[in-house]
Amino acid sequence: MSHADAEVEDQLWLVRHGETEWSANGRHTSTTDLPLTANGEAAALKLVDALSGIEFEQVLTSPRQRAVHTAELAGFPDAEVDDDLVEWAYGDYEGLTTVQIRETVPDWTIWTHPSPGGETGEQVSERLDRVIAKARAVEGKTLVFAHGHSLRALAVRWLGLDIAEGQRFVLDTSTVSVLGVDRGTQVVRSWNVSPGG
Repeated sequence: MSHADAEVEDQLWLVRHGETEWSANGRHTSTTDLPLTANGEAAALKLVDALSGIEFEQVLTSPRQRAVHTAELAGFPDAEVDDDLVEWAYGDYEGLTTVQIRETVPDWTIWTHPSPGGETGEQVSERLDRVIAKARAVEGKTLVFAHGHSLRALAVRWLGLDIAEGQRFVLDTSTVSVLGVDRGTQVVRSWNVSPGG
């Protein structure tokens, strides 16, 4: 296999977990370990067709049950748990909506403002850079199941951008995105694709 062929195969596939009660209501969910809703389970099952027949060298998942169960329903019950894939820790803002937070901190976003008691962008970048290193260490495709903000952050770190750029990448539940390499540059191959939608 030529070096160019190896680059084509060097891909990182991202799946955001299925819907939970809090994701449906726009509440920030990190450490709260919520199950999928019935809609979330149904959407996760649709991921099977999108991901079957693809050879993944490794499959990783956040330890949260919403990610693990999505991986199971998508056909990957043996996904390896990786604590670095957990959602951005929101600290005191856990369970709140952006509208609620902005009542006291106008213009707040997780990307640009600190969350009291939560993680900084630098801390999130550090652990997601480890996920990227793990993906780059294998020849072939890596599939990860994780969360809205952590996957957006992972994408911008793959691209070599500052983590604040993650605010430009909308990511819905039960979607598939693919990061890759084109002529030596790490790129987005597809983003926020809803299987069967």
